[in-house]
Amino acid sequence: MEGGHVLVVDDDRRLRDLLAKYLTENGYLVVTAAEAGEARRHLAALAFDVMVLDVMMPGEDGIALTRALRAEGNRLPILLLTARGEVNDRIRGLEAGADDYLSKPFEPRELLLRLASILRRAPRDQGEAAPSTLRLGAFTWDLARAELRRGDQPVHLTQAERDLLAVLAEAAGQGVSRDELAARTGSAANPRAVDVQVTRLRKKIEDDPRLPRYLQTVRGTGYMLRPD
Repeated sequence: MEGGHVLVVDDDRRLRDLLAKYLTENGYLVVTAAEAGEARRHLAALAFDVMVLDVMMPGEDGIALTRALRAEGNRLPILLLTARGEVNDRIRGLEAGADDYLSKPFEPRELLLRLASILRRAPRDQGEAAPSTLRLGAFTWDLARAELRRGDQPVHLTQAERDLLAVLAEAAGQGVSRDELAARTGSAANPRAVDVQVTRLRKKIEDDPRLPRYLQTVRGTGYMLRPD
């Protein structure tokens, strides 16, 4: 299947079935599970490209399952779904090892964009560790901490700048559309806000913001981060 093999884990049968139908219609091969135990059985028997995992499940919840899988060395990309949109909940999920986080309710198109982004940046060889930092000249971007440093000194970023740089870093070397950047950074209502954040970031990381070396424009698409 073109989209990849997805494991959808959600205790809400209606949503689980809707997600399976929608993803199947958009080129994914989908297997579903109603709780963590069933998900583990599928993981033991089949190979998946990504897991869409609900946080609020009875018994072992999504964050606990994510944490346990990472502790076991399982690096399957995980997109967490939850009805809770608070920043602390999002941070807990990402700290547990999730690759991305989407709050309910969400637009189905946004789910597709996020899955495509996760699959695009996933290591092709799961035995090969992905880089933990990216070099941007005198700057270093820490992917795990979402932190920009110049030498030993942290560089102040606004939350919008940090979110944008994180999304671009995850797809380093590949163009990311304005629409995807807007959706991933909370600017869906005004995609041109992405251009403003790009301009600000260039002033911080480029020797000459007018001739960007690292944060490049991809004509007709959006932007791309090209590290050293």
